[in-house]
Amino acid sequence: MNTSKLFTPAAIGPLTLRNRTIRSAAFESMCPGNAPSAQLMDYHRSVAAGGVGMTTIAYAAVTRSGLSFDRQLWMRPEIVPGLKEITDVIHREGAAASIQLGHCGNMSHKNICGETPVGACTGFNLYSPTFVRGLRKEELPRMAKAYADSVRLAREAGFDAVEIHAGHGYLISQFLSPYTNRRKDEFGGSLENRMRFMDMVMEEVMRAAGNDMAVLVKMNMRDGFKGGMDIDEALQVGKRLVHDGAQALVLSGGFVSKAPMYVMRGAMPIRSMTHYMDCWWLKYGVRMVGKWMIPTVPFKEAYFLEDALRFRAEIKDVPLVYVGGLVSREKIDEVLNDGFEFVQMGRALLNEPGFVNRMREEEKARCNCGHSNYCIARMYTIDMACHKHLKEKLPPCLEREIEKLEKQ
Repeated sequence: MNTSKLFTPAAIGPLTLRNRTIRSAAFESMCPGNAPSAQLMDYHRSVAAGGVGMTTIAYAAVTRSGLSFDRQLWMRPEIVPGLKEITDVIHREGAAASIQLGHCGNMSHKNICGETPVGACTGFNLYSPTFVRGLRKEELPRMAKAYADSVRLAREAGFDAVEIHAGHGYLISQFLSPYTNRRKDEFGGSLENRMRFMDMVMEEVMRAAGNDMAVLVKMNMRDGFKGGMDIDEALQVGKRLVHDGAQALVLSGGFVSKAPMYVMRGAMPIRSMTHYMDCWWLKYGVRMVGKWMIPTVPFKEAYFLEDALRFRAEIKDVPLVYVGGLVSREKIDEVLNDGFEFVQMGRALLNEPGFVNRMREEEKARCNCGHSNYCIARMYTIDMACHKHLKEKLPPCLEREIEKLEKQ
């Protein structure tokens, strides 16, 4: 009989999950027209059927200005029926359903979000590339209310939980980080000031969530580069989030626009990424300088664990969710035994949607993700898919790149 903590129920606020696994909010890129699709439903059904405790639909923008990709969800009343179909199939498979809510801030483009991108400060973002307008102080309450409106829509769509994205260099993270927050008003400067927008969002979110929805928050333990938020400030942010009502913290790190591989680890397969790009000048520009723009950060299993253990030592009041580089039952059991209540997986469940069920049967179960990051490279233009499950045959040049990266 299996006695691992992994397969015991556990609670996040008002919600109890059947086991300790959560499909992380890894962006699927399966929402043409910024609306849910049959492809999105089929993928999350497969993960739920594969035994996961809760699956998270990734990155739904709380306003149109919060979209960073054209195949990304945008929360609005018209998409609620489609989302309800997805939560219904997830529930039929015995899993809980969560949705990540966020705003990308300066990481957008007028062609995608319909206006000049907004962020914590005015400037230029090389990631897009585009000019960015800093949000005015009087706009912030309305932006915070957009998060709450999205929580209400999520409840209507049948979600059991929401995950507020306060990391990875998105809007809340842009206010928190000294790298992106150079404001001179009461929302900039000291960490206390930089947390004000986050506090405002959390007040609105917790009011909208009420007593029947779980609220998780994804946050950075470090921004991952010099001049960004480091772990000492991040610990204060985590404690403030608990004070603000967060019922679980998802412990991550990195800035998509500055240190993307700090988030995901390994190398970005530049040839694979540019292969799918439509814009010719961007394709060749990234091919020439991509290795310098997106430097490799070595992968190791459970790469955020050392930092996460500092959070576990100082934050006792809420469940902590470990995410980052989990591919084996052995390491997952180790993380849970270190005191974390839940684990999140992204690439492992893309590689093998039934991985949780297999771990129930095999104490030494390990998914066969090779960490080439082809799935991420493809995600930016088409959808997130593991190269081992494609129907089409890859060009030889991409096969060689994947093989080389998986041998590293």
